[in-house]
Amino acid sequence: MVCEALSLTIPFFTNLASKDAKLATNRYNLCRSTPRIRCSSSSAEGPVTADILENDYALTGTAYDFERGTISITRESLSSPKKVILVRHGLSTWNEEGRVQGSSNLSVLTEAGVKQAERCRHALAKMHFDKCFSSPISRAKTTAEVLWQGREEPLVFLDSLKEAHLFFLEGMKNGLFHSYIYTYKYNLEAVDAKVIYPKEYITWREDPANFYVNGVYPLRRLWATARDAWREILFTPGESFLVVTHKSIVRALICTALGLPPERFRSIDVNNGGMSTFVFNKRGEAMLKSLNMTAHMYSDHVYLS
Repeated sequence: MVCEALSLTIPFFTNLASKDAKLATNRYNLCRSTPRIRCSSSSAEGPVTADILENDYALTGTAYDFERGTISITRESLSSPKKVILVRHGLSTWNEEGRVQGSSNLSVLTEAGVKQAERCRHALAKMHFDKCFSSPISRAKTTAEVLWQGREEPLVFLDSLKEAHLFFLEGMKNGLFHSYIYTYKYNLEAVDAKVIYPKEYITWREDPANFYVNGVYPLRRLWATARDAWREILFTPGESFLVVTHKSIVRALICTALGLPPERFRSIDVNNGGMSTFVFNKRGEAMLKSLNMTAHMYSDHVYLS
């Protein structure tokens, strides 16, 4: 192991005006306010590098090295660094039928979805989690129950992890433009949504941040809900958490942690059973370590960390 101190030297100011020299000196003083030690190894185990900051954060990246290099999702200090794995629920009946699900509880996990949840459980079997948080909506709840089987801690269900409420679009068949109106006994009656709600449907598909119903903007509300969910999760005692929920709220959780606005909603996709990993430092700043991991869906892959 070889360690070296990183230092900065003030460049020659001989030919600089006094104002320029002062500016350069200020920049130097700013840079040297965060001293670092870089360690590297050329052993048989392979190269390893790490930056050790004066605030005791040991990182493989440099996102936290700079003030305001990232944002705090909590805006308050955490008791310890945290690791969070987000999992989208397994295949549901309405996934299979290609319908918009939203916050409806009528869509349930399919047999294939249960098997996907079992694959997630196998993939995470060697990892320790202090808590598992889940949406209380059926398809996510069942996924969490299968995934968490054999663990001692009880599941924690959070309303802040529920999927976005999409009003009359819920039940609509994507691409076929059929919507369904619920009758008193939940019988379904086919209605042509392309004729009845063309503007709303196109807005939801093409400009979701500006989709609204009766003055309510579901996606903007989801962003606020995601921030609430992060606070509930990150202020819970413990250092490693599992979160099982839905596609839209997973997108919102990822975007809010990274400081992205609702307009970036469709920039991220997450498969059924896909896993995304975040680590948070004590300032509540997020680093995305992996996005939509699905190796376990097609093999017996086991994640170790």
